[in-house]
Amino acid sequence: MPDPSPSGDPAFMTKSDLAYTRVRGLILSGQLAPGAVLPQVALAQTIGMSTTPLREALRRLKQEGLVELDAHRDARVRALDAAEARDLLELRGSLDPLAASLAAERRTEDDLAAVRAAFDGLQALSTRPSASQLESHHRFHAAIHRASHNALLVEVLDGLWVKTDRYRRHGLEAGRSDDEREARATEHRLLFEAVRDGDPETAAAVMRRHVESSLGARSLDRLADDATDEAR
Repeated sequence: MPDPSPSGDPAFMTKSDLAYTRVRGLILSGQLAPGAVLPQVALAQTIGMSTTPLREALRRLKQEGLVELDAHRDARVRALDAAEARDLLELRGSLDPLAASLAAERRTEDDLAAVRAAFDGLQALSTRPSASQLESHHRFHAAIHRASHNALLVEVLDGLWVKTDRYRRHGLEAGRSDDEREARATEHRLLFEAVRDGDPETAAAVMRRHVESSLGARSLDRLADDATDEAR
């Protein structure tokens, strides 16, 4: 996840940066649920800031598509949307396999060490995953992305990962079977092995399957089913 300040050190962040970081964390963690109204005075008190940096933070979050602001400055967390879930899945379905393929071709020994460490640190995702559990999966995928040595691709994929986090949580709400958990764990192992072995075709194929069966894909299915039910 990119740092909101050049240094990433809270000591060097502006108040607006801090407010942005805190509210963004509340949204991505699910503590501020999709569609939730954000009363600015109460929210400012929650994050320990005044309303001025909070308003600046909300404008930044609106640009990221996480918050909606109306003409009266009322704010709410943007609701989950099937069209956005589809868009994210389509982009990841093309770009993640590309990154995995390039990683298998270009990875260095340092890259392999980072991917191995991230693979060893993977944590199973519970129905209501902790920030640590989600971050362990981000760390693994980000290590593969960085091993592609394509800076623009890494930047785009990191942004897509963050935007997809809310959909991952939504996809997990329905639970997963033991077989599904085992299948995802196997895919992680095969990804690591393909990158390690310098096998770009297998890396791309496994990553494509991984995205197609991802929690983002499950969330899209749930949202599409909900839309169909509402239309009846």
